[in-house]
Amino acid sequence: MSQHATEVTGGRQQFYEHISGQNLTPLWESLHHLVPKTPNANCAPAYWNYQEIRPLLLESGRLIGAKEAVRRVLVLENPALRGHSSITSSLYAGLQLIMPGEVAPSHRHNQSALRFVVEGEGAFTAVDGERTAMRPGDFILTPQWRWHDHGNPGDEPVIWLDGLDLPLVNYLGCGFAEDYPEDQQPVTRKEGDYLPRYAANMLPLRHQVGNSSPIFNYRYDRSRDALHELTKMGAADEWDGYKMRYVNPLTGGYPMPSMGAFLQLLPKGFSSRTAKTTDSTIYHVVEGSGQVTVGEQTFNFQAKDIFVVPTWHGVSFTAAQETVLFSFSDRPVQETLGLFREARY
Repeated sequence: MSQHATEVTGGRQQFYEHISGQNLTPLWESLHHLVPKTPNANCAPAYWNYQEIRPLLLESGRLIGAKEAVRRVLVLENPALRGHSSITSSLYAGLQLIMPGEVAPSHRHNQSALRFVVEGEGAFTAVDGERTAMRPGDFILTPQWRWHDHGNPGDEPVIWLDGLDLPLVNYLGCGFAEDYPEDQQPVTRKEGDYLPRYAANMLPLRHQVGNSSPIFNYRYDRSRDALHELTKMGAADEWDGYKMRYVNPLTGGYPMPSMGAFLQLLPKGFSSRTAKTTDSTIYHVVEGSGQVTVGEQTFNFQAKDIFVVPTWHGVSFTAAQETVLFSFSDRPVQETLGLFREARY
């Protein structure tokens, strides 16, 4: 290095130290990180084998009660985000257990939440005065700032996948929460009240349009039947197989403003082409088995397993059996801000 270059470097360092006292920093030293040529994924591809996790979840049921824990959950922490309770940079995921006879007490928060039931029957969730039975494969919403509690009057453990926009809301610094004065909120509407109003190809004449779907339990049998019928009507998409998104019937948009959710079927023997998108996506294997390649890593999956595809990582699937995948991501946020991109090849 020349003497001039050395002087410039030393002078810059002194300048940086000087301006630091004024809470200033030079943009030119970090611009290439702030404005990357392609997305920088700060989470990593990750895979959880459900059969390995399940005994640990049941063990937690012997160690702490649902009421004491408030929500008995094992958080799925991305290995690149340990200590942050995050599965991606913007989303949280965990597996929640409720044992027979337990109640998870009522509360509300302005983080939006979704549930996808993994196993067990006999439990319910109550949202905004209405209860719904939880069955495997059901996709259940808890929109922001709605009272919600869970109970299990049945005779077997019930486990579901939780997804929340916790990291996003906390990053924005606008989190609020409140506990209900009793363990359970009063039930003010009969189960299925939303079905004739919003799930029968019609809407009440003078309905109110909110930013979340009025359908809060999307039953798996109906969604699964739709995918099955699609297989009779044409060839599978070369990248997605047969893929649908859950919808808010009031707007045609996503069920919640911060998270989109999807269900797709991969026929037996299907091998997809590779695609990548800007929304880091969490997948749950509802049925079947196969293999997924995420970037340079390949995971063999079976029913109930979970894996993550980070932003702008190529992903491709091979289905050993007919396979159904549930997934969710922050795509609605990206689309609203005009940031979402995808590439298929």
